[in-house]
Amino acid sequence: MSRQASRVYKDFFYRTLNSWTAGRRVIAKAEHIEKGANPRFIVTSLKSEDRDAKSLYEQDYCARGERENRIKEQQLPLFADRTSTETMRANQRRLWFSFVAYILLSELRRVALCSTEFARAPCSTIRTKLLKIGAQARVSVRRVSIALASGYPYQEVFRLAFKNIRNAYPLLC
Repeated sequence: MSRQASRVYKDFFYRTLNSWTAGRRVIAKAEHIEKGANPRFIVTSLKSEDRDAKSLYEQDYCARGERENRIKEQQLPLFADRTSTETMRANQRRLWFSFVAYILLSELRRVALCSTEFARAPCSTIRTKLLKIGAQARVSVRRVSIALASGYPYQEVFRLAFKNIRNAYPLLC
């Protein structure tokens, strides 16, 4: 036994007895992982001559799921779902702030955290572990210095992220 996930893709046509007027192409993924069987089915209108079952499932269907994950990532931890004010303009402003926060966190992940354990971390993890920290800021005429709490467990990641930002955008620092 290899202990590796095993996958087989197959497509076939299926028609329900009452609800579908015509047969439709179904992509089946039969997968067996360590925890057991993990079957998946998707229904598509794309023809088998255009796309084979494996590439359709892995490249299109899984990519769609990844895009939906990015939408959820903005909605929940960055409060894009908070559109309960009286006016459309205020709700739109809230969405803009959430969208800008998501772009900033995505760029932080892409540039600053690319070589760290947070390179693929969701926004909520970056927000709680790297940005919501105790620090002391000192402002003088010539500089702003920030002292992190000595017990902060991600000091090295924070330092590396800052270094990556300085290397990527040298004029800003």
